[in-house]
Amino acid sequence: MEIGYKLAAEAFGPEELVRQAVAAEEAGFDFVEISDHYHPWLDGQGHSPFAWTVLGSIAARTSRIGLATGVTCPTVRYHPAVVAQAASTLSLLSGGRFVLGVGAGERLNEHVVGGGYPAVHTRHRMLREALEIIRLLWSGGYHSYDGEHLRLEDARVFDLPDAPPLLAVAASGPESTRLAAELGDALFATEPEPDIVRGYREAGGTGPCYAEVPMAWAPDARTAARAALETSRWAVTGWKVMSELPNPVNFDAATTTVREDDILDAFACGPDPERYTRMAQQYVDAGFDRLVTQNAGPDPDGFLDFYRRELDTRLRELKPNGAPA
Repeated sequence: MEIGYKLAAEAFGPEELVRQAVAAEEAGFDFVEISDHYHPWLDGQGHSPFAWTVLGSIAARTSRIGLATGVTCPTVRYHPAVVAQAASTLSLLSGGRFVLGVGAGERLNEHVVGGGYPAVHTRHRMLREALEIIRLLWSGGYHSYDGEHLRLEDARVFDLPDAPPLLAVAASGPESTRLAAELGDALFATEPEPDIVRGYREAGGTGPCYAEVPMAWAPDARTAARAALETSRWAVTGWKVMSELPNPVNFDAATTTVREDDILDAFACGPDPERYTRMAQQYVDAGFDRLVTQNAGPDPDGFLDFYRRELDTRLRELKPNGAPA
């Protein structure tokens, strides 16, 4: 079991994200994962720096901790040729510590370049083509590609690591789990659904399975829930909402009925480590072996200290219910 720390790029500026990553390394986390957004989910979050620049700075300031995007959409806002180049460069600068997490994206971030945002079945076809292009470019040499949606003309990534970065594909249903097994090296998800991991394994996927676990640390549960309600209530809307709304104002309108009790149900809140263990156990039982702690509480440093003192050993020792001790 490996444990990661989520860098919430919608909630903090670039300098603070780098500081948190350094602190996460000191706290004993195995990796940090950063969201790759153009907009925050809510205006109240107030940030959205360029994730790739932040990751480069983290690579220079750390020595051990792994780095990951969670996740990048390589089809609309970025062309996959640019993502292939960026990931190769970051892998070199980090000494091979980088994992490229990719997914079909959200309208919130992808519509900004004026190219439209296609229907979900088209997005999955585009993601397949993007992964094929990235794999081509990582194989070395010049390549062209003529797909239904994406094209590549006589391109080569000159600075390649000895081994390409691990490619983790976000999945939420049968089509995306099959794609993760076929063209990815790992699986990425946000819900503790056993069918996601099961579908990935049945389709031939053998790599690690990453999942984000919702948490909110504060000295008491209500304080934690209020903070998460303020900045992270979008997380309870479900993926069909999260992938389709275009701007923070729409997420604000869509979440007016979310209450503190909804947050308490969805997040591990407060100072009791058993709450966090129970929440994480759901993901372990679903088959995930890379847990990303997604703290929505008001005090990042308090959470990091809490993790070091109370959670690190507990989370690493979790096994699926029914597995041998």
